Amino acid sequence: MVMLRLGLTGGIGSGKSTVLAMLAERGAATIDADAISRAVTAPGGDAVDAIRQQFGPEFIAADGSMDRDRMRERAYAQPQARKQLEAIIHPLVAASIQREVERASDEGRRCAVFDIPLLVESGRWRRELDRVLVVDCSPRVQIERVMARSGLSQAQVEAIIAAQASRARRLAAADLVIFNEGLDLPRLRAEVDQVADAFGL
Repeated sequence: MVMLRLGLTGGIGSGKSTVLAMLAERGAATIDADAISRAVTAPGGDAVDAIRQQFGPEFIAADGSMDRDRMRERAYAQPQARKQLEAIIHPLVAASIQREVERASDEGRRCAVFDIPLLVESGRWRRELDRVLVVDCSPRVQIERVMARSGLSQAQVEAIIAAQASRARRLAAADLVIFNEGLDLPRLRAEVDQVADAFGL
């Protein structure tokens, strides 16, 4: 049995995390690309020694993790530094994801859901996926939800939205869309169940 690779994405406040949890309840394996990326730069992470060698010990925090703030400043000031960092991190993340995919396949899972916030922005992911599911809602609803849960101002949320791929670009990349606006949880679950049924979950 070939395991389906489903990419899941959506803008901030779209409800992507809720949809991911519902797919997991239906038996999908979930692969969190962001969490894996954070793990390789955490204390004891596989990327830490290479980052120390490439950038110097000042880029390693006291707890042994990559100093994210300092690295962000360097990458912003020197685009080449970001490429050097990605050259260290991306192969490690790819290898870790492959191990998770193999484990899910060994467990007999029908579907692995890749939770990838920057799926549309990153050109490399689309080639590795069979289908892309986008959780969508209007920017107005995104702003309302994020302000309610995080305490950020409207301007701060708008800045986050502006930094992500546009709604049009996300929808253009989608094979399937769940429009998560005006839905209570039971109705959202019904939408997710339809998607899960289509994938044999």
